Amino acid sequence: MTNSTMTVAPPGPPNNDKWWHISFGGLLSVTIIVFLLWSFDYVGPEANKLILITTIAFGVFMAFNIGGNDVANSFGTSVGAGTLSMKQALVVAAIFEVSGAVLAGGEVTDTVKSGIVDLDAIDLDPLHFAFIMMSALLGAAIWLLVATRMGWPVSTTHSIIGGIVGSSLTLGFFLDIGGTDMVQWDQIGSIALSWVLSPVLGGITAYLLFGAIKRHILVFNDKADEELRSIKEERIKLHRDFKSSFERLSEVQQLAYTNAMTRDAALIAERDFDPNELESDYYRDLHRLNERRDMLNTHRALENWVPLLAAAGAAVIGAMMIFKGLKNLKFELSNLGNILIIAMIAAVVWMAVFIFSRTLKRQELSRATFILFSWMQVFTASAFAFSHGSNDIANAIGPFSAVLDVLKTNAINEKAAVPTAAMITCGVALIAGLWFIGRYVIQTVGSGLTEMHPASGFAAEMAAAGVVMAASLLGLPVSSTHILIGAVLGVGVVNKAANWSLMKPIALAWIITLPAAASVASVAVLALNAIWG
Repeated sequence: MTNSTMTVAPPGPPNNDKWWHISFGGLLSVTIIVFLLWSFDYVGPEANKLILITTIAFGVFMAFNIGGNDVANSFGTSVGAGTLSMKQALVVAAIFEVSGAVLAGGEVTDTVKSGIVDLDAIDLDPLHFAFIMMSALLGAAIWLLVATRMGWPVSTTHSIIGGIVGSSLTLGFFLDIGGTDMVQWDQIGSIALSWVLSPVLGGITAYLLFGAIKRHILVFNDKADEELRSIKEERIKLHRDFKSSFERLSEVQQLAYTNAMTRDAALIAERDFDPNELESDYYRDLHRLNERRDMLNTHRALENWVPLLAAAGAAVIGAMMIFKGLKNLKFELSNLGNILIIAMIAAVVWMAVFIFSRTLKRQELSRATFILFSWMQVFTASAFAFSHGSNDIANAIGPFSAVLDVLKTNAINEKAAVPTAAMITCGVALIAGLWFIGRYVIQTVGSGLTEMHPASGFAAEMAAAGVVMAASLLGLPVSSTHILIGAVLGVGVVNKAANWSLMKPIALAWIITLPAAASVASVAVLALNAIWG
């Protein structure tokens, strides 16, 4: 365990990744060019094209850094546990993040005109509103880039809020149209509360969940493995002792003993043989060892506990998908309907995992455990990615769409249409960010804070999902990023291997996220106002 208090430096990308770099760089470049040409027609001929180009640059830059930090944070446990390689995580993220954004991201978004900063309270020109949103994107993006490069997983939501607060206050003071009364300071207090509440809730839940998994499954498996190794050693000793004893027999005795062993071999192959009929000491001792092995029922924990665990995880993930991932689709289902869907998902997953665990009986116990939890972890990571794509990409698409709407209508509207082209562009930037800079945060989450195994990775992800859902239902101010980091540390505490020295700079980064993004956004809004105001 490293004692570094700064960051965990990941290894550089292999040379054979050159074509991946070229492919994603080319895809992002082509996507930006196509979107740029499309947007000229979308906003109309009267819109300022330089402001449009600058907005696109800032919006794509923000989405790129969300991919490098937030998405990387979500997949860090899967990559760190060896469940997914970096390229496999990229493919899963590409499919589920973009699908979540396009299918369930919503056709409209709040323009952030009213929220933590009450812009309704001031007489704001549409162009100045655009400057605030553009500056917020740039401020949040630059801070995310710095944090990502240092390997610090931070909240993208807090970053964009900091950017909006900083740019709004600065422009309000500069133009003498507003002051500190614009900011809903009680909400800032809620954000400060989440710095403590989120990791504590995530850590406690993961500690309890992984502690139960370790006691009832992993420790049982370790003991069963140890007993199996002991039985295997006794079989080797039995065979060695038999060979030594057999060589000391006379020729006649060897012939008689060989005939007895031949009859025992035929007898032991029968399904319901009587052990008392065995003639040779060798086969009697061998039968006792086989009985010990069979009585162990080594896969019992996997067959009994893992399907139930998978069903519970499926229920939590299903609830997260219904209430968060698919909320923008506005399915009109009653509470009973939602509960029945979640119950059906849990039942199907329980049956599937139970049957799958039975098929792994011939696998080594450690290998079977790895396979089962790997599948479960991929499932939770995919659901997380879809939910993230449908919700958190709004941190980029919300201000981005708000500026596009201002350029198109020359007005500040409560809601702004979210063009599918903008969703796809941000989705591509998200995945490109994961590939180019995501490895720094993945290194921190996957192995820097504690070593990961598919079982511990699954526990951290499931605990985080459960806390996110519970907090959403109870209205608690939490951050999914902070919850997952707390969950990873909770796993580390169970294993007595949490790297608290690395957590110190991460916690400091959480605290300075708002002022750091606000500071950059303040400078940016003054620059934009000086150029185009």
